[in-house]
Amino acid sequence: MKIMTRQATMSLMLLASIWLSGCQPQQEHVTLRLAHTLDQEHVVHKAMVLMGERLQHYSDGSMQVEIYSGGQLGNERELIELLQIGSLAMTKVSASSVESFVPQMRVFSVPYIFNDNAHLWRVLESPTGQQLLTDLEPARLRGLGYYDAGSRSFYSTNTEINSPADLRGKKFRVLASQTAVRMVEALGGAATPVDWGELYTALQQGVVDGAENNPPSFYLSRHYELSKFYTLDEHTAVPDVMIVSLAVWQGLTAQQQQWLQQAADDSVVYQREAWAEASDQALAAVKAAGVKVIYPDKQPFRDAVKPFHQSLQQTEIGPVLQQIAALAETSEAEND
Repeated sequence: MKIMTRQATMSLMLLASIWLSGCQPQQEHVTLRLAHTLDQEHVVHKAMVLMGERLQHYSDGSMQVEIYSGGQLGNERELIELLQIGSLAMTKVSASSVESFVPQMRVFSVPYIFNDNAHLWRVLESPTGQQLLTDLEPARLRGLGYYDAGSRSFYSTNTEINSPADLRGKKFRVLASQTAVRMVEALGGAATPVDWGELYTALQQGVVDGAENNPPSFYLSRHYELSKFYTLDEHTAVPDVMIVSLAVWQGLTAQQQQWLQQAADDSVVYQREAWAEASDQALAAVKAAGVKVIYPDKQPFRDAVKPFHQSLQQTEIGPVLQQIAALAETSEAEND
């Protein structure tokens, strides 16, 4: 018999005691429970706090958000599953964590599809990006917006990574995403899915040789204590997604839905502005702690994944990849 994990136990406790006020718009007060896996010092957590404050403001105190941080209620997959059954109102997860529920979200784990951050946001704010949020609804989820999660880059405990050749024979932690696995394999490494909360120990014990993530997560997780080489190859730009249970959303009045969406929109604006500063501060902090930050030539990395790109053209995300490429061309034309 499988032993129940701490997260599963807490999730069951939540299921046993969960309120349904989010699905009962006739009640005067609505509390929306939101859970995520990040540290409270993370800029994304601070954005969610602001969202709660704005929701209280717009609703004149009749709605509030109660946040459970640090994976208290489970990992990202478990939180999504709680949303699907309406036992949790909201969560923030990586777009990669959603792809096993909504295959179209695979597109964000494909390496080197965005030219830069401006191209990424052009896509997220376009009909293409908004359609991807709508595509969550058959999975009983509703997308409220995207948070900037920067670009993901490799860090290692025992070797510098200057080119794809340096990844060969090394085990790198990835998100529980088949596309992320294929991305690392395309670059020559061995992909090893590990839960975020278990990664520090996995690095410490040599279960993996490294991982990949953005600067704030690398810093706030304290992985820099074990991984002294950080290569800014910036292979993927996987946004975070703020999602609400479709059952909870449909249980709100139209006015409550409007307040919640506006509060989420406000938090997106705040988070996007704060992200760049947090990223710069994180890089400065890890450098001060003795991490060697490497700025490699990205072209060999781009070349290594071209066959991977070609293999996706005839899949369900092929049209989305073409739309993303077209938006890059639009951006370049406007800058000429």
